[in-house]
Amino acid sequence: MKQCLFYIFLALIFGSCSRLNKATDFITNPTAKEVYKRDYNISDQLFSLWEQQHNIGLQDSLKIELPYAENGQFTPRSFPIYSYEMNLNTGEVFNFEIFTDSINDLVFIDFYRITKDSIQRFENIESTEIDQKIFKYEIKESGRYKIVIQPAIETQSDFVLKFDKKPAYIFPVAEGENSNIQSYWGADRDGGARRHEGIDIFAKRGTPVLAATNGRIGFTGEKGLGGKQVWLRDTKRGQSLYYAHLDSIVKISGSVKKGDTLGFVGNTGNARTTPPHLHFGIYKYGAINPLHFVQQSEDFKPEISKFDKNSTNLITKSSMANLRDSPTTSNSRILGQAKKQDTLQLLGKTGDWYHVRPKNKSASFIHESLVAPL
Repeated sequence: MKQCLFYIFLALIFGSCSRLNKATDFITNPTAKEVYKRDYNISDQLFSLWEQQHNIGLQDSLKIELPYAENGQFTPRSFPIYSYEMNLNTGEVFNFEIFTDSINDLVFIDFYRITKDSIQRFENIESTEIDQKIFKYEIKESGRYKIVIQPAIETQSDFVLKFDKKPAYIFPVAEGENSNIQSYWGADRDGGARRHEGIDIFAKRGTPVLAATNGRIGFTGEKGLGGKQVWLRDTKRGQSLYYAHLDSIVKISGSVKKGDTLGFVGNTGNARTTPPHLHFGIYKYGAINPLHFVQQSEDFKPEISKFDKNSTNLITKSSMANLRDSPTTSNSRILGQAKKQDTLQLLGKTGDWYHVRPKNKSASFIHESLVAPL
């Protein structure tokens, strides 16, 4: 009986501590890494060593094209850091997901926008919670971005990293494809007197035109160069979607849902001499390029690369091997060279390329033909 009461007493103490921590966190708003240090009783010295790796990752310059996948193995106290740069555009939704052996494996994700004045700077956009393995972010400003991924100190697990991007809107023409877009933002109009403030999506006359997002109907009717047109207000993003040259307009008003039919493809207005198409534009403090809001991307299933999981290091086989910033020979920059018998820390693999870190150097990619497991 006394032993039972003792365990109940301990449970009440730890339960109280947990509630106290949550109450304190609500006020102090600690980072996920600070919560990790406290809750897992990480020593100051070990935590400092682990945190230093994050700064190393920020200085790495690996570049990837989306979609991208990489797999590998986390080993305890190897202090791996994974950092990737990519170009992203306004209207794209960046997606990242990590798969590990257990839902309890902790991985920390930090997302940055890269700015450059006289020196390169990193603006922290968002950091995930302590138990989060999925990260999504809609890009507000086109530019270069960096994601830094760091497993917890004692993590031992196989992993798969998956990166891709999707448009924020659905395609505004029913059953349309990217190939139906045949006139782009900025193209000459009226002999160069003005620029095209949108994209033209060609389709058969009468093809349904769709609400690309949830919103409220503004103007509907026929006027000016756009002929029969619909304006849809995207209240979430504070911008207006412009549908022009319609053959006819559905009787609609008030709120509409994504995918609702607004009208039908035609060539009214100043498009009378062209084949039927939808002129699609977006306005927010002036016209902005709508392409990346609707440009479709294929569903991405990551390919799992094969490698020796018993090896945490690789050794260079050739007399000299190029270390690159991207997993390709055609569009990559050489970061340095590894000599024969050099040891490289194995971080992961994508296709025929290893993601490695030479001793005291930046992470890089090396082709599998140039190395062997150590």
